[in-house]
Amino acid sequence: MPLLGACAVPHPPLIIPEIGRGQEQGISATIEAYKKAAQWAVEKEPDLIVITSPHAKMYADYLQISAGAGAKGSFAAFGHPEVAFAVDYDAEFVAELCALADKIKLPAGTLGKQDGGLDHGTMIPLYFLQQAGYQGKIVRIGLSGLPRDNHYALGVLLALAAEKLGRRMVLVASGDLSHKLKEDGPYGFDPAGPVFDARMGECFKDGDFLKLLTTPAEMADAAAECGLRSFWIMAGALDRWQVRPQLLSLEGPFGVGYGVALFDLAKRDESRNIGEQAAEAQRAELEKLRAREDEYLALARYSLEHYVRTGRRAALPDNLPQELTGQKAGAFVSIKKDGQLRGCIGTILPVRGNLAEEILYNAVSAGTGDPRFSPVTEAELAELVYDVDVLSVPEPIAGTEQLDVKRYGVIVESADGNRRGLLLPDLAGVDTVAKQVDIARKKGNIAPGEQVKLYRFTVTRHV
Repeated sequence: MPLLGACAVPHPPLIIPEIGRGQEQGISATIEAYKKAAQWAVEKEPDLIVITSPHAKMYADYLQISAGAGAKGSFAAFGHPEVAFAVDYDAEFVAELCALADKIKLPAGTLGKQDGGLDHGTMIPLYFLQQAGYQGKIVRIGLSGLPRDNHYALGVLLALAAEKLGRRMVLVASGDLSHKLKEDGPYGFDPAGPVFDARMGECFKDGDFLKLLTTPAEMADAAAECGLRSFWIMAGALDRWQVRPQLLSLEGPFGVGYGVALFDLAKRDESRNIGEQAAEAQRAELEKLRAREDEYLALARYSLEHYVRTGRRAALPDNLPQELTGQKAGAFVSIKKDGQLRGCIGTILPVRGNLAEEILYNAVSAGTGDPRFSPVTEAELAELVYDVDVLSVPEPIAGTEQLDVKRYGVIVESADGNRRGLLLPDLAGVDTVAKQVDIARKKGNIAPGEQVKLYRFTVTRHV
């Protein structure tokens, strides 16, 4: 059986004794679980271990597989160059995997800049694997900003490549959990942090990959996790397999979550087509959202879809309600895909004949003119979710004490009036006025100490 099993492991540098200098004893449960996981992997006598790492080379639109004969690395960045590694890559396996990806047009392979040196998300698993006696080849894979389905598909191809080449393979999904577990932790606290970690613990303990794949993006973002995409690839490798899961440890005493879990293969099971089930659940949810769309959201969708399909701006539909055609207001259109922002453009004050025209134009701009994103393609249209925020007229305020992140959006304007940054109210992760103003400053390219004028506004949000 080419695929022998998979495991999820964290990568805290302080787990290495030379770096931790005693601090590692604060995560002793993780250390013992890690040793057990490494021994478990080595006892399977694999020809190859595939390591997916959030800290390998990462692109927004491409899953990079490390190329070449091998790589070296050390913990010099953490003050310990003497803790070093040299590994051989399985070039034949990489070539087969790339060929399979090309065949299904999956954006994955060895293109892009090869960073050469091993990252700590790879080296920490290697540290424990080599201590357990592993001296074989590895394949190193980075994550990407691509959707869940692309990561899952790469996992499926990993198992298929192992089968085609007869490689006895173990997959190691390297990834920490939430980075937001404690106020005094390195990244602070967010209520989503413990919720995310508890969810991952349940997924690992029960082998519930559907729950893993349908983790809300808003929760994952707020929790500041770094392992979910690794776990998606792992789930893909185990597609159509019943598994025997073992959750060995789950802890986060320093404010970052660490989980160790093993997944042995039981038997083939066509009902465990988890990727397809997750995609179907997503389609059903999108249909529900579309059925609930009001006239504002329907207009934004109609406008962008018409433009992407025809290359021309749409005319206003007939029979729009008076509230859209009979008033003027600034409006922002936000577009999301897979729970992630895909574009957001708007106007602070009205520049069109009425609110309907404002939405009509801004929807196209959000989908094709946001410089942070590539233009929306026709293939994406069915997956998009729209929000429309209608702005009140901004009013000048004397200071930040007149702001409320839940109720008011903010405009920060430079003293000369030439630069301006805006932030909408009630945004996930923006929980203080100071943070709201700081983000708006950055958006307007306004320095922290620079004198500014402040304005506030309210929004009527259509979601």
